[in-house]
Amino acid sequence: MTDTLDYSKTLYLPKTDFPMRAGLPEKEPQIVARWQEMGLYRRLREDAAGRPKYVLHDGPPYANGNIHIGHALNKILKDVITRSFQMRGFDSNYVPGWDCHGLPIEWKIEEKYRAAGKNKDEVPVNEFRRECREFAQHWISVQAGEFKRLGVEGDFDNPYTTMAFHSEARIAGELLKFAMSDQLYRGSKPVMWSVVERTALAEAEVEYHDYESDTVWVKFPVVEQAGAAPGGEFPAMLIGASVVIWTTTPWTMPGNRAVAFSPRVAYGLYEVTAAENDFGPQAGEKLIFADALAEESFAKAKLSFRKLSSVNDAELSGLVLAHPLRGLGGGYEFPVPMLPGDHVTDDAGTGFVHTAPGHGREDFDAWMDAAKELRARGIETAIPFTVDDAGFFTKDAPGFGPDRPGGAARVIDDNGKKGDANKVVIEALIERGMLFARGRLKHSYPHSWRSKKPVIFRNTPQWFVHMDKELGGYGLSSFPAGEMATVGEVGAKAPPSALPGISPSKGEIGQSPKPDTLRTRALAAIDATRFVPAAGQTRLRAMIEERPDWVLSRQRAWGVPICVFVAEDGTVLKDAAVNARILDAFEQEGADAWFAEGARERFLGSRAGEPWTMVRDILDVWFDSGSTHSFTLEDRPDLKWPADVYLEGSDQHRGWFHSSLLESCGTRGRAPYDAVITHGFTMDEDGRKMSKSLGNTVVPQDVMAKSGADILRLWVMTTDYWEDQRLGKNVLQTNIDAYRKLRNTIRWMLGTLAHDEGEEVALSDMPELERLMLHRLAELDQVVRKSYDAFDFKRITKSLIDFMVVDLSAFYFDVRKDALYCDAPSSLRRKASIVVVRHLFDCVVTWLAPMLPFTMEEAWLDRHPQATSVHLEQFPEVPAGWRDDALAEKWRKIRQVRRVVTGALELERARKTIGSSLEAAPIVYVADEALMAALDGTDMAEIAITSGISLRAGAAPAEAFTLDEVKGVGVMFAQAGGTKCARSWRYTDDVGSDPDYPDVSARDAAALKELKALGRI
Repeated sequence: MTDTLDYSKTLYLPKTDFPMRAGLPEKEPQIVARWQEMGLYRRLREDAAGRPKYVLHDGPPYANGNIHIGHALNKILKDVITRSFQMRGFDSNYVPGWDCHGLPIEWKIEEKYRAAGKNKDEVPVNEFRRECREFAQHWISVQAGEFKRLGVEGDFDNPYTTMAFHSEARIAGELLKFAMSDQLYRGSKPVMWSVVERTALAEAEVEYHDYESDTVWVKFPVVEQAGAAPGGEFPAMLIGASVVIWTTTPWTMPGNRAVAFSPRVAYGLYEVTAAENDFGPQAGEKLIFADALAEESFAKAKLSFRKLSSVNDAELSGLVLAHPLRGLGGGYEFPVPMLPGDHVTDDAGTGFVHTAPGHGREDFDAWMDAAKELRARGIETAIPFTVDDAGFFTKDAPGFGPDRPGGAARVIDDNGKKGDANKVVIEALIERGMLFARGRLKHSYPHSWRSKKPVIFRNTPQWFVHMDKELGGYGLSSFPAGEMATVGEVGAKAPPSALPGISPSKGEIGQSPKPDTLRTRALAAIDATRFVPAAGQTRLRAMIEERPDWVLSRQRAWGVPICVFVAEDGTVLKDAAVNARILDAFEQEGADAWFAEGARERFLGSRAGEPWTMVRDILDVWFDSGSTHSFTLEDRPDLKWPADVYLEGSDQHRGWFHSSLLESCGTRGRAPYDAVITHGFTMDEDGRKMSKSLGNTVVPQDVMAKSGADILRLWVMTTDYWEDQRLGKNVLQTNIDAYRKLRNTIRWMLGTLAHDEGEEVALSDMPELERLMLHRLAELDQVVRKSYDAFDFKRITKSLIDFMVVDLSAFYFDVRKDALYCDAPSSLRRKASIVVVRHLFDCVVTWLAPMLPFTMEEAWLDRHPQATSVHLEQFPEVPAGWRDDALAEKWRKIRQVRRVVTGALELERARKTIGSSLEAAPIVYVADEALMAALDGTDMAEIAITSGISLRAGAAPAEAFTLDEVKGVGVMFAQAGGTKCARSWRYTDDVGSDPDYPDVSARDAAALKELKALGRI
């Protein structure tokens, strides 16, 4: 009989069609198509009906090109979050969105026009806007397909877009709330201006690059004193001296109106004693510098000097200076006062700051703070417009503007190159003997993120929102009273009254009354928000504390207009009927209605005869995206307001997080989110920024085509995503290797579960090893759930990979293969192990499903071919009774001993003494009493996968194998005795004890007889 029986066919060997080679690039698109065909998104919503909502509000990407690795990182993180909450009892609906307005799209259409010889200004504005809309719609479709290919599941059939008519109406409505509450005003302030793009830029549209600037040290002669110093006469020796400033923007000199100093800096009056050059300052000249910078400055001009006296801040504040360009073009005759300024330091330059209020925020603030006092002194405080939108000097810059021979000098040209403005200003300073020294400086300078060209600070009329104007409780009354909860918890809401620092009735911060302003509201909302990582809170708070008034206007064509009417004096029309007509039109026709013929008369109605001007500026796109909560979270019944979480890159502290916070605080009194998560940026493997010029970019489409989206997703899950991450060929290979181990472990479980007949085994009847694995599941269940709540995906993947590789593949499965393959059908040990593998599979696959949706879907359907999708499942409820810490501690000790045995056998295998551990029957010496007690009653031969083992208490012989990290255990190798079983390959003394099966052990013979009786062989 044994001559014809193939024992391999009598074993419960793993059987599965789940392939070892994943073939993800081919299989994943098929799974995407299946999800689409079966309506997975709809099924998810149906199954989740009635559950508490968990909402991650999507920060809209820009619709102007294929997705890059940053998009992939961002969308994968969002998908994992929404899927993980969906599988933990929530209705976690993901609605993707797109930002559609703004300059980048305008540029693309203008490029197309230029190629066709068309002029944008000659095309009707709504025709131009139609082409912008079509361009954005094309890229929305492309990006949606790319996001779905990444495995992102959401309402792609009904996303939100900022260019939808309803969205444009709601954005306009949000703007009108600011107008009606007197928060919106027209002002003149220095803003970052792109000459190349002819528009103001927001902070979020600027990046910093190295730039070489001309630098000048310029003399401002002291011409008089405005008052005597306290305690005495004004020092006469200061008359005829010069205050020296240093600047990296010589072209701003025509805009100079003051010089700033610091009361905290020590200053002195210095005399030139000798000069190396015949030009520039000469012996006898008296100059005022910060003491800490005098030597460096004089060395720059190659001068010898001596200090005459100290100059205190009271003396400086009384000085009146002459403009260094006085008389040029008949201008600059005005007095130049000295102003104190907190922004002045003696770290660099001269200790004095040239103040051109039309070209710098700090300059503007210092000038405006002193305006009342200056006017009392008879000093004109109007801020000149010295540079126009094309970078040319205007008539407010006499001698350099249109009156200059050869025409106006220019700061920056249309290509972003340096114009002749610095040159002509420096020449004028030299001609007047006002140049102390000159040089060049390479430094970090703001550039437009779109054109990559330098920007300038330029005083322009713009529309602003007040940061520090009293709101009087505006926007706080629209919240249901009593809607109190712990801010930051899952699903929690907090009305303004719950936010620390804001009282709708009193506007209080804690117990101390403070004004109810947009700034105080925003700061209180930040304190009430959960930030992951926590440092994001500090960063956003610092930005809100320091930020100037919010600039809303842009000089563009494509976007939502600032749809207000304004009087000549800047007064904004506040008429509810007019607003209603505007919003009704936008709802039906989109924002194009503002630019249609007859729009003014249509919206003003009976007030059309009044002198109201229609504003033509466009809203900053950050206001668009900052308003998305209004037309998604509030308007969609499948979502809720506020969102549980916003997640974007760390740059969005000055972008979307920032604008959403300000918009919502201004109109609703609190943030539109309970939590903010930020991720870093993806660098190459050497830590360099990815760029096409360096050839070090990783394109997500290429990774998916070669390795699959799940490999990209695994990379995201294994990174410290809140920091900058690295990605390249080697990093991807590491994740491919880790994926292979995960997949093979799942494959083995599927093969083993092919023999699952659905029987149950009570926990109390299970062997200790099975109970240990259930204990590990109970531990991991807590780790997985808490880490998903903490958005700590790396901890989950590390825990599960370690568990599957170390605890399962290298230990539990290795030990139990003999029982699973060879035991009889009735074996309790085998049945218990099958039950445990069943639980292992269900837990691991569902836990990993949000992270690796394609692979876990494939595995789940292989195990449950009648199932719809693993993504419609919930994480299994792991019984608390599975937790057994005492058992775990016992087995920790058992596994320590096993490590030493395994190490000893590996050494013998390397020496070719044995080929398999079943050929060994080692002697194990245990001197540690606690370890020996743990081994009591344990079949160590089974655990160590040997045919026999001898345990001896006491110290091991000197030649025994030991491990430094496991004290008190030594192993002496011994060959296994007995005969090798032809079925299980174990060496036993009972092979041949059953005459029907003379070449197998008694255990295997009994199993064969049971299989035969059942008709299975």
